[in-house]
Amino acid sequence: MSNQMRLDSIDHAILHHLEQDGRLSNQELAHLVGLTPAPCLRRVRRLEEQGVIAGYHARLNPEAIGRHFCVYMLVEITMTSRKIVEEFEAAVAAFDEVSEVRRVYGAIDYIIRVDVEDGNAYERFQAEKMYPLVGVHRIVSHPTMKAVK
Repeated sequence: MSNQMRLDSIDHAILHHLEQDGRLSNQELAHLVGLTPAPCLRRVRRLEEQGVIAGYHARLNPEAIGRHFCVYMLVEITMTSRKIVEEFEAAVAAFDEVSEVRRVYGAIDYIIRVDVEDGNAYERFQAEKMYPLVGVHRIVSHPTMKAVK
């Protein structure tokens, strides 16, 4: 979104309902936000074109696909060049086990969410995929107990 777009209360309502259920039909969405279908569709298309709505996807249940074990990795890399950073980010983003990667400010460089079957699978992931990456300096792992929200 290069130019900041002004969003009104109806735009916010559209975004709220689509975040809750991206499969809503235009008819259902229009009803929920108090519009008729044609203006609702125009607003959704505008929000898509302006980059406010970046896309639609299915949110998978990690447990249902055998990935019961969620770990947040705090990763520090040796950022000696832009090339190392770009290679690291591309490699990590390509791993199936990784569901989120965020570069952050502070003492660490990345927070990475990893969803795997169990502790043994995580150990293999860390040893076989993460540590061999160029630039990895340190990894601190935080296995989670439960999802609250």
